[in-house]
Amino acid sequence: MVELKTPTEIEAMRAAGRVVGSALAAVKKHATVGVSLRELDEVAREVLRAAGAVSLFEGYQPGFATKPFSGVICTSVNDAVLHGLPSDLKLADGDLLNVDCGASIDGWCGDAATSFCIGTPRPADLELIEITERALAAGIAAAQPGSRLGDVGAAIGKIGKDAGVGTNLDFGGHGIGRRMHEEPHVPNGGRPGRGFKLQVGHTFAIEPWFWSGPGNTYVIDPDGWTLRSADGTRGVHAEHTIAITASGPEILTLP
Repeated sequence: MVELKTPTEIEAMRAAGRVVGSALAAVKKHATVGVSLRELDEVAREVLRAAGAVSLFEGYQPGFATKPFSGVICTSVNDAVLHGLPSDLKLADGDLLNVDCGASIDGWCGDAATSFCIGTPRPADLELIEITERALAAGIAAAQPGSRLGDVGAAIGKIGKDAGVGTNLDFGGHGIGRRMHEEPHVPNGGRPGRGFKLQVGHTFAIEPWFWSGPGNTYVIDPDGWTLRSADGTRGVHAEHTIAITASGPEILTLP
């Protein structure tokens, strides 16, 4: 069942989303050459702690995972694109970092992700970030009252296809509210006009992720979590939690 949220409940989600956005902003500020992924996890942890928020990630163990997640953020570097575990790895000049964060306040959830370059950026990385952020914006713009879920996926998928980047549909967006993962799955591809009708009060996390190469296969590291491209190409991930309102989609995960 896809639950509709009231305006009061959406505002409660916005409070959680604001903390998530602030945590991502703090991590980006501290992510410089020589800083470890574990240090960045502690930066985000302190933002959540100060706000009285609970991490949605730490201790989470879905069916595909061999052990519970050990951080409050996902930190995926270069050819890794999703679910990277914080570690003692230190960032180097030219690295591409994807950071995902989820938190709840008073039982309501927010989930968002961003990607950025460390030190001297590679032009190809900047281009992939722009493509992915544009796909996120297109997916959000398509989430209008009366539209179909397929419209959202089609908008995202068109950006990726036109850019010639690698897209995999195994992981995507999702409903969100009292739990991090609610119905429905929000794929990064699809056919317009298909799927259930979007209504005022629906809340989703929309999250395109692309690779710079045309491939779409991945491997999972021995840590049981980190997902990286099978051919070594770099990846980018972008995500916001949104609510569908009478005036259109609203982003709930801004700082």
